[in-house]
Amino acid sequence: MKRDSRLSSVLHALLHMAEHDGPMTSEALSKCLGTNPVVVRRTMGLLREAGLVASDRGHAGGWRIAVDLANVTLRQLHDALGEPAVFAIGNRHETPDCLVEQAVNAALDTAFAEAEALLLERFAEITLADLAADFARRHAARRAQRG
Repeated sequence: MKRDSRLSSVLHALLHMAEHDGPMTSEALSKCLGTNPVVVRRTMGLLREAGLVASDRGHAGGWRIAVDLANVTLRQLHDALGEPAVFAIGNRHETPDCLVEQAVNAALDTAFAEAEALLLERFAEITLADLAADFARRHAARRAQRG
């Protein structure tokens, strides 16, 4: 099963945008992400609908962050992306009358729900500002190593 990496990609793009002076085009973001500009436009469109980014047309246009990084959590971004499934694993449903399958699914459903709730709770605690600060620390440390 293919993993949904849109949240990771969005975070990557937003941190590039936060470091860039002025709007970034879909083409520039696609190079940062190693993907197609159409994918960037589609994903950024979801963030625009949520009021997190804005787009400007024309020669100096592109995407820009429309909110304070400290006010945006990973949970908000996850929600803006349509609340993709958190886990790639799931239950069997081939024999719903089977008591073994019912017992297994009940146990897994509970575990999945608890794990997802914990993960989403943690997502609500992490902001884009937290990630930007971590990036800044890592960037400074790398410069210090090279300098």
